[in-house]
Amino acid sequence: MASYDVIVIGSGPGGYVAAIRCAQLGLKTACVEGRETLGGTCLNVGCIPSKALLHATHMLHEAEHNFAAMGLKGKTPTVDWKQMLSYKDEVIGQNTKGIEFLFKKNKIDWLKGWGSIPEVGKVKVGDEIHDANNIIVATGSQSSSLPGVEIDEKVVVTSTGALELGKIPKKLVVIGAGVIGLELGSVYARLGAEVQVIEFLDTITPGMDAEVQKTFQKLLTKQGLKFTLGAAVQGVEASKTKATVTYKLRKDDSEHTVDADTVLVATGRKPYVDGLGLDALGIEMTERGQIKTDAHWQTNVKGIYAIGDAIVGPMLAHKAEDEGMATAEVIAGKAGHVNYGVIPGVIYTHPEVASVGKTEEELKKDGHAYKVGKFSFMGNGRAKANFAADGFVKIIADKATDRILGAHIIGPMAGDLIHEICVAMEFGAAAQDVALTCHAHPTYSEAVREAALACGDGAIHM
Repeated sequence: MASYDVIVIGSGPGGYVAAIRCAQLGLKTACVEGRETLGGTCLNVGCIPSKALLHATHMLHEAEHNFAAMGLKGKTPTVDWKQMLSYKDEVIGQNTKGIEFLFKKNKIDWLKGWGSIPEVGKVKVGDEIHDANNIIVATGSQSSSLPGVEIDEKVVVTSTGALELGKIPKKLVVIGAGVIGLELGSVYARLGAEVQVIEFLDTITPGMDAEVQKTFQKLLTKQGLKFTLGAAVQGVEASKTKATVTYKLRKDDSEHTVDADTVLVATGRKPYVDGLGLDALGIEMTERGQIKTDAHWQTNVKGIYAIGDAIVGPMLAHKAEDEGMATAEVIAGKAGHVNYGVIPGVIYTHPEVASVGKTEEELKKDGHAYKVGKFSFMGNGRAKANFAADGFVKIIADKATDRILGAHIIGPMAGDLIHEICVAMEFGAAAQDVALTCHAHPTYSEAVREAALACGDGAIHM
C-alpha cells in the first residue's frame, strides 16, 4: 500500500492536468485510470479523434470544391475509410503517449485500474488500497440517451461508436443539434452521407447567440445537412443493419418516421460517478447527478475534491483543465482561481463557431445596456483569398463603459480568434483597446479589430 499527498481519479484533461500541477508544486501524486491509455474521453474517444476526422474531411471538401479554382487540377481524391480511421488512431496514440511521457517526467504514479473511495483518505484500485491526504475526483462524463432508444454502438451509436463505424453510412440521422451532433454530422456529410438532424428545440446549438444560430444553420444546410426542428424523438427500432426513428413534431403533434443506416444519439452527456462509493461517504450531489463543491472545488467531505464534467458547469475540456490546476494550487496552499465568465466555447465545423461571455439575449433579459460591433468576413482580404468569407465577428460591449462583455464568431479559425477577446476580457479591456491595437495584414484577426472599431465610430472595410 502506497501513501500519497494527492490521488487523482481519472486521467482526462482535468485529471491529468491536476496531477501534473500537483507534482509541479511538490506533492507526491498518483493518478488512477482504468483505460489502457491515458487522456480520458477527450483524447481517446472525444475531442482529439473527432478533430482528426474533421480535418481529414475538410481537406476532402477543399479538394472537391476549391482546388480547381486555385489552379490545382487533377483527379479528386477517393476516400479510403480504413486508412482515415488508421490516421485518427495514430493521432490518438501520439497524444495519449504524450501524457504518459509527462507522467514519467513529473514522477506521477499511474495506478492502473478503476478507482473507488472506500473511506476518507483511501483509494481502492483493484485489490490494493492507497492512502491519500487529498483525493480529486476527475471521472468526467458519459453520453446520455433518451427513453426508447437503446445504444448498441453499431447501428445506434453515441459519439464513441460514430468515431469507428465499419463503413460510411448512406443515411445518418443525428438526434440532437448540439456541438457533438453537428461536428460528427459534418464529418459524414462531407464523406457523402445524407445527414438529417432532429432537434427537440426550435433552434440549433441551444444557448448560443441567436444571430450565430441562424447563420450557422443556413451554412450547414448549404453543405447538405437537413434539419428537423421542434421534434421529439419517440423511439428507435434497430436491426443489425438499419434503424427507424419515430418522432413527433411539437407544433401539431403529428408523428413521423425516418429510416437510417446509422443513428447518432447526441443528446448531451451526464457525469460519470458510478462505482466511486460517493453515497456511502455522504458526498452531496445535485439533482442532475453532479458532485456538489464549494468555491475551492472541495466536496462537503474534507479532503475530497471534484472537477470537470463531474461537477456543475459547462462540460468542456479546458474548463476541467483550469479547475484541475486551480484545485492543485488550493491543495498546495496557494490561491487557485477560475474565471467562469471567460470560458470560450468552440464548434469545430467549417466554418468554426466560437463564443465567450454574454449573448445579446442574456443582456436583454438582465436589462443591461449594451452596444454591438459586427464585421463580416466578406470584408476580410485573407478570408476572401482562402474561400472562407462566410460568417462574421460580433463584439458586445457595455454601452456606458465600452468594456467587452462577450464575443461571438462564426468564420475561419474562429476557435483561435476568440482568444484575443478572452485575453482582453481577462484584463477588463474596452472594445476601443482592441480597436487601437495594430493587427498584422492580411490576417483573419483583422476582422476582430474591425468588429471592435464597429463598437465605436465604425469599421474601416465595411
